[in-house]
Amino acid sequence: MIRANGEQRYMKLYEALASEVRWKMMDMLAGNEMNVKDIAAALQLSPSIVTMHIRKLEEAGLIGSRRARLYGGTHKLCFLRENHIEIELPSATKNARVREQAISVGHYTAFEVYPTCGLGTREKEIGIWDDPRYFLDPERVHASILWFGKGYVEYKTANDLLPGQSAGAVEISMELASEAPGLSDHWPSDITFTFNGVTLGSWTSPADFGRAARGRFTPDWWHRNVNQYGLLKTIRIDAAGTSIDGERMSDVTVADIGLQEPFWTLRFSVDEESANVGGLTLYGAGFGNHDQDIVIRVHLTN
Repeated sequence: MIRANGEQRYMKLYEALASEVRWKMMDMLAGNEMNVKDIAAALQLSPSIVTMHIRKLEEAGLIGSRRARLYGGTHKLCFLRENHIEIELPSATKNARVREQAISVGHYTAFEVYPTCGLGTREKEIGIWDDPRYFLDPERVHASILWFGKGYVEYKTANDLLPGQSAGAVEISMELASEAPGLSDHWPSDITFTFNGVTLGSWTSPADFGRAARGRFTPDWWHRNVNQYGLLKTIRIDAAGTSIDGERMSDVTVADIGLQEPFWTLRFSVDEESANVGGLTLYGAGFGNHDQDIVIRVHLTN
């Protein structure tokens, strides 16, 4: 899912959507892979025109492509990358009613990880892969991607509420996926989320994504046969309970998570006793399909 607003980086997305032809193309690619020649034939357009439309959709992050050997030649197969867009419109009360903070992927304060594992910045790898000692490397604060086969990473941040303020809901969004040795389109992993020691619930990541395409923001130097991108997930804790992307995850409410504590602690874990121990990859700004770090939004009631 793409979560967009009025920032300049989303203008290409809105431009890509402003075309009936491109909507027809996305409809054709929903659940299918097609090459430019077949799309052109179906729409009765020239391949050059279709290529132009494909480029705009790729730049917007709406479709992806991969090279495949078919019919004795190499073809560019296109596929729909996203199936949902949420657009936040301007609001006069937004700044007053929502407090937001971002936490870099590398700014964890505690961890216990097991191979396969590793970290990387936007420019280079950190240390040696599959050696948990490098999770204490001084450069880890600059990490924009990390992964591990099982265990946890934990982040601690200051209470973001001002005196007299109270929260009606807390949202936590991040891009994440499983961690397979290499890449795998089917590699389920049960990822558990904990806030201030309270287990919010678990979500099963379906895959370690990247076989079909590179991550939209993944650096060009990054290895092609390992973690490329994840899914942007949003956990919401409010008076009704806890949900992930609108689907109920647990009965934990905003009153249960200790927002009065001076520091807030957020943990992502893959527990050894889980049904699917498939690891975890966390993507931050500069990696994956969503150019963001871990974001905590507090929706105020006063």
